[in-house]
Amino acid sequence: MSPLAVVLADTHIPRRARALPEELMPYLREADLILHAGDLIQPSVLEELSTHAPVRAVRGNVDPPEVDLPETLEFDLGGARIAMIHDSGRREGRRRRLVRRFPEARVIVFGHSHIPFLEDEDGLLLLNPGSPTDRRRQPRHTFALLRAKEGSVRAEITSVRS
Repeated sequence: MSPLAVVLADTHIPRRARALPEELMPYLREADLILHAGDLIQPSVLEELSTHAPVRAVRGNVDPPEVDLPETLEFDLGGARIAMIHDSGRREGRRRRLVRRFPEARVIVFGHSHIPFLEDEDGLLLLNPGSPTDRRRQPRHTFALLRAKEGSVRAEITSVRS
């Protein structure tokens, strides 16, 4: 079975929610890895996530200095190169910009907009999980599941609640 990564971004705890949604917990318990693409706000979110699985996270634009995280990360998951950044910039030209920034990546995870996005084209999967706690103008709270095995990747965006 391929490793399962639960992908989160923009949890904004405690500003937008007091805690992670209960509906997310079964996925976290099954995770082999948890990815967080920034805007945690409270460092305790990382501690809570790490009780379920190892966590890889990047700094978001509203994370305070005590959330000591890198701006970007690159690592391997199931034989696929994964890159992470919080803000991918404007929608126009996004793919081209990200390919230049992360030329070896098979998957690029980002957040910031709270808009779920999944596009797998020309050997590059772009993934924004949305937010499980702050949907803004989106119809649902969301997160993503990512599986990789022998370099092959599959991702899906999942709703937490309406």
